Amino acid sequence: MAVYPGTGRAKAILLLAHLDVVEARREDWVRDPFTLVEDGPYLYARGSFDDKAMAAIWTDTIARMAASHYRPRRTIKLALTCGEETSGAFNGANWLARNRRDLIDAAFALNEGGGGRTDGKPVAAGGHVVVQSVQVGEKAYVDFTMTATNPGGHSSQPVRDNAIYVMADALGRVRDLEFPLEFNETTRAFFRAAGTAKGDDTGRAMVALVANPADKAAEAIVNQDKMLHSMLRTTCVATMLSGGHALNALPQRVTANINCRMFPGRTVEETRAALIAAIGNPAVSVEMRPPAKVIAKAPPLDPAVIAPMRRLLARYFPGVPFMPTLSTGATDGVYLEAAGIPTYGAPGIWVDPDFNGMHGLNERIETRSLLTGRDYLFDLVKAYAG
Repeated sequence: MAVYPGTGRAKAILLLAHLDVVEARREDWVRDPFTLVEDGPYLYARGSFDDKAMAAIWTDTIARMAASHYRPRRTIKLALTCGEETSGAFNGANWLARNRRDLIDAAFALNEGGGGRTDGKPVAAGGHVVVQSVQVGEKAYVDFTMTATNPGGHSSQPVRDNAIYVMADALGRVRDLEFPLEFNETTRAFFRAAGTAKGDDTGRAMVALVANPADKAAEAIVNQDKMLHSMLRTTCVATMLSGGHALNALPQRVTANINCRMFPGRTVEETRAALIAAIGNPAVSVEMRPPAKVIAKAPPLDPAVIAPMRRLLARYFPGVPFMPTLSTGATDGVYLEAAGIPTYGAPGIWVDPDFNGMHGLNERIETRSLLTGRDYLFDLVKAYAG
């Protein structure tokens, strides 16, 4: 944590980034994943985009302000945390929100999750940034363990009452579970803006769905895009399966992990209830995997936050569309939102359509993206702080 004091009474702003990264194996990568390597227009390393680029930019922002003796009206707080990538084993942002709310208290926070996307070609090689976005809310992540048990027995005398078959039937019902469509302020604005910009059949269906969420024909078209489908509802999917204890024995225990991404405002309890109802078999238990999860709360589309982003984007990226998005993934913003601190994924830096290997192999960030984003975000923080 660092605090750069302001001279006025306006509430502070918080700059948030996480320092931990997803694991990477040297034998799988072209280069050492934990050595920053510049190769062509890109910087390669695990975390080069997610999320050390933003951590470096925020740190650099504070350092530049200090070096120039800049005196903001608003106090600027910086939190660089751990545990964002650990699926709940420990999370620094969550710990701060629960235990040191006073330390991170702010009118709003800027975080990862927003940004731009190119047309698939590096900007340094003639490509273009085709869109910039601000993340305004996200889904909440939760895992459930489904369990089927059985007395088992000798495999030479099989019976229909088999824990693997019971689990297979239950998983088929989870596969077919479709949570109801819903909009909030952010997704409504996104579907309207993105649909109008696309102008094709999917775009027209997006706009039609905003006008009439009960339009099943429009929904069927939109649902063909997995990202748009997920943005409209809670989703649950099987991600891990384990069962049996011997090759020559009937299974006594089978478990499956069900990963759910809950639409803002939805709770663990109602999501679990929907799974239980869809499975329809009391022989299959459904229990949440700890730790307990917070309820996702989408921040408002506050003009005081959005307008400076839009104004500076017009200068840095003239003519590039700008729109709010709801993340179907997860960031540490969900913990700040639960603590009452509106959190926005800032625009500025950009990725290619393949998301630059984030969480995968050979993660990278275009050098020009890093340096342009550095200047844009510096000016954005000054716009808020001044």
